[in-house]
Amino acid sequence: MPGFFEYFNYPPVGADDWRYMFQTAQVRSLETQMLARTTITDMANAMDFSSAVASLGGTEYTLPQQASGEDVETALVQRRALVRELFADWMLDERIVEVFRSRADFANLRLAVRRVVTDAPVGTDYSGQGSVSAEVFQEALGEQNYAMLPEHMREAADEAALAYYQNKDIRQIDAAIDRVEAAYRLRMAGQVDGVFLRNLFRVQIDLTNIRTMLRLKLLDADQRDVLLEGGFVSLDRFRQGLDLGYEVLGSLFFGTPYHQVMEAGAAYVAANGSFLKVEQQCDEYLLGFLRQTMQITAGPQPIIAFLLVKEHEIRTVRLILTAKRNNLDTKLILDRVA
Repeated sequence: MPGFFEYFNYPPVGADDWRYMFQTAQVRSLETQMLARTTITDMANAMDFSSAVASLGGTEYTLPQQASGEDVETALVQRRALVRELFADWMLDERIVEVFRSRADFANLRLAVRRVVTDAPVGTDYSGQGSVSAEVFQEALGEQNYAMLPEHMREAADEAALAYYQNKDIRQIDAAIDRVEAAYRLRMAGQVDGVFLRNLFRVQIDLTNIRTMLRLKLLDADQRDVLLEGGFVSLDRFRQGLDLGYEVLGSLFFGTPYHQVMEAGAAYVAANGSFLKVEQQCDEYLLGFLRQTMQITAGPQPIIAFLLVKEHEIRTVRLILTAKRNNLDTKLILDRVA
């Protein structure tokens, strides 16, 4: 089991690309408009949903005082769509745009394959923000004719169906699609020869495996084949973690950059049977890596980082407002977003 890492906290983010001078300047300007940490804390500590909405006053998320949950969701979806449009406009390499659009494609595929194998109606509620239009996607899955889908989507559909029918375990659908998606991302990163992009996807694989390992432990499930290959941390370390107690997982990952993530996350799972702190720690690590792009004067890295950080901000606003609307305990909200 390799214990040596060529970096301490975060992997390299690559070099400058001066073709992106204008786009990077635009990103730096928009970064100044992002929500302050105090605003997030004020939302989490607000007495109720209306007070949390009021905390957003004066920001780009300003909502009417009597905004409903539907109003909030509509506004956030529109904000996310705008950010993705800006990202597509700024990015010079269409392959990078494609790999991020594919997130919606794979999400659509997970939903559709589940419906197909359970004989449920194919449905019409697919995201239209992927590389494949919702209409084409609906037609392909409705007729089970995958030829009209991109090659990586056909591969994922075939792998998901095969995995499901081996033992009729619907959870294997997600695992199979996750494997194809991870491999596709790494392959695309290699094609664009991007140090940052490849390291980003490898970090995301590691964080996914951390979440998966802890969930398998809590459920006492022995599905070691669902761990994803291609990350910085060897799968042997995760498999070993499945056989150890929560109290020693921090030590097991001491030689990795994820020591704090694992130690805090595992302790919280053991004490509370909840993944709130795991999710929060994984988010914090990924955001820390994305912040390293501040050292880039010009390049695609700050643009990719802005997309992901902004999407995280939108998810955080949604999470807090949803929690407030459902009267969740403030401590639980802070455990998730702190």
